[in-house]
Amino acid sequence: MDPICSVDIAMFTIIAAHVGLTIGTLSRHLKKRPDLKTLVDRMLRFDTVGIYLLTERGHGLDAFNIETTATKTADGYILHTPREEAAKFMPASTPSFGIPKVALVMARLMVDGKDHGSRFFVTPICNEREMYHGVRSVRLPPRSGTAPLDFSITSFDHVHLPFTALVASDVLDYATPQRSLEAWWDEIWRIQLGTMAVPAPWISAIKTVAYIGGCYSMHRSLVGKRSVPVPIISFRTQQWPIVHAAAVGMVTANWFPVVVKQVMDTTDHRVRHALSVITKATICRHFQRCVPEVAERCGAQGTFEHNYMARIENDGKGVIIAEGDVLTLCIRLFSELLQKRYEVPMPDPGESLLALHASSLLEENITLLQSIDGDYRSDSFNALIMPQSQGVVEAIGHALAYSAALRSNLPRPILDVYECAVIRQDPAWYSEQGGLSRIAQRRREDAAVSAVLPDLPTYLEQLNIAKYVQAPIVTDAGWKDYLAALPIHTGNAIPEAGYIQAVL
Repeated sequence: MDPICSVDIAMFTIIAAHVGLTIGTLSRHLKKRPDLKTLVDRMLRFDTVGIYLLTERGHGLDAFNIETTATKTADGYILHTPREEAAKFMPASTPSFGIPKVALVMARLMVDGKDHGSRFFVTPICNEREMYHGVRSVRLPPRSGTAPLDFSITSFDHVHLPFTALVASDVLDYATPQRSLEAWWDEIWRIQLGTMAVPAPWISAIKTVAYIGGCYSMHRSLVGKRSVPVPIISFRTQQWPIVHAAAVGMVTANWFPVVVKQVMDTTDHRVRHALSVITKATICRHFQRCVPEVAERCGAQGTFEHNYMARIENDGKGVIIAEGDVLTLCIRLFSELLQKRYEVPMPDPGESLLALHASSLLEENITLLQSIDGDYRSDSFNALIMPQSQGVVEAIGHALAYSAALRSNLPRPILDVYECAVIRQDPAWYSEQGGLSRIAQRRREDAAVSAVLPDLPTYLEQLNIAKYVQAPIVTDAGWKDYLAALPIHTGNAIPEAGYIQAVL
């Protein structure tokens, strides 16, 4: 994915919903629904923006239980929000930016008083100036420190829609699905691909943060005991966050196209979704560890929006819940893996410590589940196994990413730093099962970091992110130029006699 997406997350959010979800959902029906082509063509030209209204204020993780209704009438449907909790939350639906918007609204299809399951309905939202009749959008306050977007709460007051609004290959198919949950997952099939797509900009963001922090640390100095300027990169506490982020950026950037191909090649939709969840969980949690650590090591400069890190950290919090909350996705996947409903491709345990770690954790929890009679709805499962979900899913991702890096012959120092970063997440296992004592882990990390440092400037350039970086602290000259362009306040006021003494 183009690194430019990590520069403006609001833009990426619009594109992800517009292309990935809205156009993507409609595309499946175009052969049998040529009437949709005009709308799709408008959207492809960006004459109209598409939004995806699935979750509700009262139904986020349990979106299967939405309450919005689309009641069949003699001449179409009546789309209605029955109560405040059923309002759609939180895609940007206002006309604030002067462009028409159309939504795919998930609603319960009601026919003759009976619920026929959830379906999508094409619903005009606003033109360039105002909302369409019966559609109400409440603009939410901005999310703290993020790229601006008009996130909203959207509701419908008996909005009439034609029969052609139903998103289906056959607009006359009102049949109640035999398996309602499976049918619902089939309706939202693009979410699975979206789960894979949304973490892509965060790989570029990790690389950007590594580049900013690395360049800043090489020119930022403090005066030591001998009155000689010492670059702050000289200190191991500064070195680790930089080399950690650089290694994660290189390894995940190498892995992402590999796992995307795996997802596209598999014919089992369950495995496709599983790999998407593993990818999202692994990349997002890497992001959450790398970015704050580098930003903090940049001191006060790391807290300002113009230096990118503080803003991208806040933007990153949104992707954790976009296209499925990471933890919830991991819980569902982990439960299915433990019950052996299907298998995901994993490296041989003998390939690396990380592969052995992932395999061992999975087997450990399979044994634990068997010890409680395989009851995944029990209190014991909730207390003992469920909390392990995310850690094991991440471990599988670490093993897959490392395996791809090995096959691609990434530099050994980068591989070693990545390995040490993963070991940090579960040092007890690597001590108990991996044969690495605490001091051995520390020495292993010391050797890895020391091997990277001589070539750190080269590795930072190999991130291929420099041309997208706008943070002024990357160079001292860049900072001085930025400072010169800021508003300046001066004056000729003279303190009154005795003022200073009075204050004291």
